[in-house]
Amino acid sequence: MMNEQEKTLQHEVVSRIRKLLIFSDDVIHVLVAGALLVSAVFMLVLTAAKLADINVSSILLVINDVLFVLIIMELLWTVIRYLKRQEFSLKPFLAIGIISSLRRILMIEAQMSMAGGHDQYPLVELGVSTGIVFVLVIAYYLMSKVDKT
Repeated sequence: MMNEQEKTLQHEVVSRIRKLLIFSDDVIHVLVAGALLVSAVFMLVLTAAKLADINVSSILLVINDVLFVLIIMELLWTVIRYLKRQEFSLKPFLAIGIISSLRRILMIEAQMSMAGGHDQYPLVELGVSTGIVFVLVIAYYLMSKVDKT
């Protein structure tokens, strides 16, 4: 059997290991946040370069890239909330899903208008993406209602 001194020492060791693990977790999250921020800035710089030649295709690519930056920023905000030890929320992930689906809808529409073809696959994908947006918007609305109560 362990005496009181051994129990105290064991508790102290476990406490130090726990603090080290929490510190390591925070360091990794800060590095991830930095990488997300740098990625968003680089994406915006690359997006600005696409505006040199203004045409329908470049404008659609700019919209696509800007929506991608919004997705990155939502992920960054999630990491920041974690570092601030705020309560976990599904709302940022629902927003990411909505933005991603809208991004895909815009790209499908652009491809269909440029190709001029009458293929059924893009229409099916467009319908599925639209359904996903509706489901995610309803989920976001319900989450907002739950958060207010």
